[in-house]
Amino acid sequence: MDIPHDRGLEENSDADAVLGALGLNDIGFYFPPDDESIKGIYSLDILRKVRELAEENSAVIHNIDSIVVAEEPEILPHVEAMKLSMSKALDIDHTQVGVKANTNELMGFVGRGEGIAAMAVASIEIRD
Repeated sequence: MDIPHDRGLEENSDADAVLGALGLNDIGFYFPPDDESIKGIYSLDILRKVRELAEENSAVIHNIDSIVVAEEPEILPHVEAMKLSMSKALDIDHTQVGVKANTNELMGFVGRGEGIAAMAVASIEIRD
């Protein structure tokens, strides 16, 4: 989903969290940053692909917990929409997706508005 702001993001930590839980390569392996064919790919398309990888590996995604650390834009008003979008892309219930917003209290590169930090953890079950 898009949040109106004069800057955008290039990473998808929720997808990386699922890949990590699966023991697979990181997001750059599947979506190399120098691959012009995927320039500007929609982050939810990345999540859909990662869901497919989970299914191919007999895995069920139980939940995702994410935190976005940013001074701006304000994330909190968008949390519910983010949860719904992510849950649809992963084909899980929105109650299985956590999204939290935080600031860095004006410290570091995040506090200076030079970037945003995002972290995510995924819980999966690999079935035989």
